Amino acid sequence: MMRKLVHEDILPHVEKPSRYLGTEHNAVHKDWERTAVRMALAFPDLYEIGMSHLGLSILYGLVNEREDSLLERVFAPAPDMEGELRRRGLPLFSLESYRPLRDFDLLGFTLQYELTYTNILNMLDLAGIPLLAAERGATDPLVIGGGPCAVNPEPLAPFFDAFVLGDGEEVLPEILAVVKEVKAGVRGQGVAWPGGRREILRRLAALGGVYVPSLYRVRYYPDGRVAAVEPQDPYAPARIKRRVVADLDAAYFPARPLVPYMEVVHDRVMLEIMRGCTRGCRFCQAGIIYRPVRERSAELLQRQAADLLRATGHHEIALTSLSSADYTGIAGLARALVDAYGCLGIGISLPSLRADTFSVDLAKEIERVRKTGLTFAPEAGTQRLRNVINKGVTEEDLLAACRAAFGAGWRRVKLYFMIGLPTETQEDLDGLVELALKVLREGEGRGPRRKSVEVAVSVSSFVPKPHTPFQWEPQDRVEVLQDKQAYLRRRLRRPIKYSWHNPLMSLLEAVLARGDRRLGAVILKAWQKGSKFDSWEEHFSWERWAAALAEVGLDASFYAHRRREPDEVLPWDHLDVGVSRAYLWRETRRAKEGLTTADCRWAGCSGCAVCPRLGVELRLQQPP
Repeated sequence: MMRKLVHEDILPHVEKPSRYLGTEHNAVHKDWERTAVRMALAFPDLYEIGMSHLGLSILYGLVNEREDSLLERVFAPAPDMEGELRRRGLPLFSLESYRPLRDFDLLGFTLQYELTYTNILNMLDLAGIPLLAAERGATDPLVIGGGPCAVNPEPLAPFFDAFVLGDGEEVLPEILAVVKEVKAGVRGQGVAWPGGRREILRRLAALGGVYVPSLYRVRYYPDGRVAAVEPQDPYAPARIKRRVVADLDAAYFPARPLVPYMEVVHDRVMLEIMRGCTRGCRFCQAGIIYRPVRERSAELLQRQAADLLRATGHHEIALTSLSSADYTGIAGLARALVDAYGCLGIGISLPSLRADTFSVDLAKEIERVRKTGLTFAPEAGTQRLRNVINKGVTEEDLLAACRAAFGAGWRRVKLYFMIGLPTETQEDLDGLVELALKVLREGEGRGPRRKSVEVAVSVSSFVPKPHTPFQWEPQDRVEVLQDKQAYLRRRLRRPIKYSWHNPLMSLLEAVLARGDRRLGAVILKAWQKGSKFDSWEEHFSWERWAAALAEVGLDASFYAHRRREPDEVLPWDHLDVGVSRAYLWRETRRAKEGLTTADCRWAGCSGCAVCPRLGVELRLQQPP
């Protein structure tokens, strides 16, 4: 009935109706009544963003291959679809069965970006599920969250029953098993959770890698700093350790991923070649929370590529990881895939390249099928500042790579930089401009026909993130970032294309990234004032957030602009991602001294402690 109503009465009136069909190639539709555990996986952004996320594809296949479980999808509806649902009084539904979300046992949100937090509240409200975990009853679904933002979920703690820390394919089957066992004990009695929600939450908290915030109390000092995060239940561990898939070759990977009817952000086969990065960039949260490095074997990857292409019909294979060019056998793997599929017009792409000539040689290999632009991320304009952030690239590395690229026929290069990095000076901004101009000069007059080259410079603002060496550092104030952006706009003129990120959005990101549990009230008020899709600049309003902060009595500068003391209790200290706090602080000191730390894959252990703490072996290999 719901499906018929949506298809006939709603979809003709919304933009991009294929966002809501749920009938994509390889979609799984299971018998609801014959499945013991039912879960909806929610992505708090538009369909075309969520459908490009590899983690969603992995969990979708993993759960639906179990006979006892089903997993269906839901995405944040666009404003036009939301308006249609609210006008008709209809609840938010899953795509596969069109069931209301409140009918599921579990509702799992993937937490990829802080500026999607108000979308989570909006989706819960549309689903008719109480926003606050404390107000949910025995028949409401358990609301859980996972993903990179779960390494500090405290601002979301009032709204979630539990958070998963680490690799979902490691712990989610254990959660489903607990739910199945609990449901089996009360079948036919008309209640979802015997003994109330607290009892099943206690059982989940006993699993490794599951954090149940309601079982903890946060104490604060009079000045607003966190004094302690204390367990209040014998089932709640003092520290929650991240779960890690130790062997990627043995890990689940979907052979039949979903194929959307509409164009999505990454409309291609995604082949995960490795997980983790040991480059050690001091601003990079992903480089810490996905350690240690784990690689899939080239033989397995070639088999998976064949399976994926047969199942999808895509014409591009993306070799995905945090630093794909660091995969040990990347050149041989790329060559084998191009040799096998290039004649069919199937291209190979790398989402990330190092700024060196090896990367250009690799790009030549993989772009035999089609040639696009090259993207490099020097991050900072001077070697001094690149040493501070431990970015292992020199100016000559970048210029040599660009020289080789332009000489080989590439005409477009994009450079990523950050401003507001710790210790940044005017000299570093000048260095950014000069480096971009040097890259442009490398392309002038090169190539067989001397075509003009295109150099694009994209600048974002530094956001201090939890579990990084820079977690203690302050963010530049908005007016300072705006002045720096204005200076770069004046200096970087045509033919260089210059783009930048809204510093007010970066401010909010910093507040939420380093925030504590009290910010939950701010998120709620901001949503009540109309905030949603905050990651889209056309929808973002700092005024709403500023008003919400003021009404709750909190100050954005307290979270974003304040330097944290080395012995301060941080809101996320009870969450153990594996890398030791001592290592992070040592890296902070080395940054201030301008000292670099070599990649442990090639230079030996750097003492981050992740391997012994998580019980995972880092297999050291020769560099490519």
